[in-house]
Amino acid sequence: NQPTSGKMAVKTDSSISLAGYEQYGTIIVTYNFTSGIGQNGVSYSAHGFPRTAYFPDCDDGNDVVDLIKVAFKRRLIFTIGDSVTTGAKNCAVWNDIHHKTSMRRGDTYGYPDPGYLARVRAELKSKGVE
Repeated sequence: NQPTSGKMAVKTDSSISLAGYEQYGTIIVTYNFTSGIGQNGVSYSAHGFPRTAYFPDCDDGNDVVDLIKVAFKRRLIFTIGDSVTTGAKNCAVWNDIHHKTSMRRGDTYGYPDPGYLARVRAELKSKGVE
């Protein structure tokens, strides 16, 4: 149920590192959606876009980002639903595949988080991406 208006961009930045992965650069994944009409004919909004997520630029991080790309192409990363954050109805929201959206050390949505990449792999596998 991911909107078809979505775009995903991936770039790397070797000058930025994530807590717990200081010896590596960072993969930056940016998602952008525009408001529109969903496949069911109901309008949806796209608040808070673009959204950016961060992954370590190491072998495991690159493998996970490759899987994220597959999931995005299969339209599994976002869905239309109600926002837990804002309470808005019928909007593009995350679809149970967690992303680290902060680079701040110790932030809930940031690093370090030693089990993060393994958890994302499990979430992707549960949606048929492995």
